Amino acid sequence: MDKTERKNGFSFEFFPPRTEAGEGKLRRVQQRLAALNPEFFSVTYGAGGSTKDGTRQLVLDIHNTGSSVAPHLSFGGSSEGELKALLEQYRDEGINRLVALRGDIPSGTGPATQYFYANELVEFIRLHTGDHFHIDVACYPEIHPQSESYDRDIHFFKKKIDAGADSAITQYFYNADAYFHFVDACRKAGIDTPIVPGIMPITNYAKLARFSDSCGAEIPRWMRKRLQGYGDDSESIRAFGEEVVTSLCEKLLDGGAPGLHFYTMNQAEAVEALWQNLSLSTRHQGQ
Repeated sequence: MDKTERKNGFSFEFFPPRTEAGEGKLRRVQQRLAALNPEFFSVTYGAGGSTKDGTRQLVLDIHNTGSSVAPHLSFGGSSEGELKALLEQYRDEGINRLVALRGDIPSGTGPATQYFYANELVEFIRLHTGDHFHIDVACYPEIHPQSESYDRDIHFFKKKIDAGADSAITQYFYNADAYFHFVDACRKAGIDTPIVPGIMPITNYAKLARFSDSCGAEIPRWMRKRLQGYGDDSESIRAFGEEVVTSLCEKLLDGGAPGLHFYTMNQAEAVEALWQNLSLSTRHQGQ
């Protein structure tokens, strides 16, 4: 199958819990979402690989339930030897998908610490494991916050694809036109891999606003005003968020997006509601 023909790949992202209570809750969440038969779960790595041990354990736990899982990976905080050993462990365990990222540099890191760009990580993975892994990389429809221009951002994205990445997952966004414009620009630049939209459910406006401001994801002004107007009315925030994100996902899928990647924040309810609203189980059956 041509890369551009793959359709309706739905996936969920988790982060490693830091407490026993969080671990127990996530096991229950993963069981609930596994019943939806996603293409895979992904597990984040933390700034500079700060959760690498938790990531590895959670990846193996999910893999042992029979679900497909894609660990996030970056060079941060690891030597090349350590990273190679981790790749070999994942390969030996039967894991066949990765999300390769430059990774955030943790605060307090000294100037001697070496970090690598995502395209170099993709090259490293291909050098040591060949074509064993399906490699996803990140991209930014609204431009990476550190990028100097839209065209340069696409240039660096293409370097990841040329290095051997198979597909991409976007930063979350709430403007469908930003995604479609980005995909068109990528196609003109010679990027023909699937670009899967990242979807962030809206359940807590204050947290969403802080995170969006730090990562460069745009919350449209009209949405901010509506969400601000609800104040502490969490039920209204969730209802409005479900309506807005459902509409966004419908536009994306109707416009040809090759699936959706949900940033679950280790919660099941909001994703399950979107899944039901979008009749994604029916879309699965139609593949």
